[in-house]
Amino acid sequence: MDKVVLIIGGNLGDRRALIGEANKLLMLQFGIPKLSSSIYETTAWGGKSVGNYLNQILIFETTQSPENLLTTIQAIEDKMGRNRDLKWGDRTMDIDILYFGNKIIRTSSLIIPHPYIEERRFVLEPLKEVIPEFLHPLLAKSQQELLELCSDPCKVVVFEKRNPE
Repeated sequence: MDKVVLIIGGNLGDRRALIGEANKLLMLQFGIPKLSSSIYETTAWGGKSVGNYLNQILIFETTQSPENLLTTIQAIEDKMGRNRDLKWGDRTMDIDILYFGNKIIRTSSLIIPHPYIEERRFVLEPLKEVIPEFLHPLLAKSQQELLELCSDPCKVVVFEKRNPE
């Protein structure tokens, strides 16, 4: 089994309800997450979105290949009304694969680790919460170190604190 680190989030509709729905749909595929972060509210990143996002990190174990995992999560995004017309545009739900164990994958359809982790405060804040010491397989820096080096000015605040485990 491989540990897969996902970030889920969106800025359209009932954002909190959509985070809950994404959690349920992912659990139907992968079982209960091994770890989950608090839900964070963040300003838009990339310049084409208007409203604030809610984001959450979920860590699952899977026997699926990375390519099959991508197909699975894209089907969930589609079921949740994801529109792919505009890169980095507004969306009901986006599910990104951040890490797949320590694997490094570079194909025409999939890049793992996600290529913008170290540039995105909205990714690093929840990663620091759940796996602060995990080393980025290419950069050999922990999530805590990446956050300390991150120059992203976006505001990231806890929207809903995670339940103690």
